[in-house]
Amino acid sequence: MKQATIIKGEILQRSGELNTKVYHVHSGLLRSYTIDEKGKEHIFMFAPEGWVIADNISPDKPCDLYIDALEDSSITVHLKNIEKERNNATAFINRIAVLQKRVIMLMSASAMERYDHFMETYPDIAQRVPQRMIASYLGITPEALSSAKSKRIRKR
Repeated sequence: MKQATIIKGEILQRSGELNTKVYHVHSGLLRSYTIDEKGKEHIFMFAPEGWVIADNISPDKPCDLYIDALEDSSITVHLKNIEKERNNATAFINRIAVLQKRVIMLMSASAMERYDHFMETYPDIAQRVPQRMIASYLGITPEALSSAKSKRIRKR
C-alpha cells in the first residue's frame, strides 16, 4: 500500500496490462473506461472521494479497463490482494451496489431515469466532468442527455 498524488490526465492503468491495482480515492476524481474498436470511450464508473476503483479481473490476466484521473487526486494504491481489499469493505459494497443498479438500469430504464439515478449516485460530480462523459456513462448521446436534463428541469 502506498499513498500517491496524481495529476489530472494521468493514466494509472491501461487495458491489457497485468498486475492491476486497487485505488482508494481520498480527494479528487478517477474514472474507469474502455475504448471500443471504433475508438469511442465508454465510461464504466466514476470514483469520487471515499470510493474505490479497480478492474475486477484476476491479477494474472490482462485488464479490460483504463483508469485515469479527471482531477488532481490523492489516492492510496493497493496491490490487488483479497486480504487488503477486505479492509475497504464499505467502499467495495458501495461500488458493487452502484454497478448492479447501473447494469439493471442500462437494460431497462429510460435516459431520464438513468440521469436521475446518476444524479442520486454522484450528486457532487455532475459539475466536475464534461457532459460528454456523463452521456458516455449513461450509454446515451450528448443530445439525449441534454433532452433528459431539460425534461428534469421542466418536471420541477
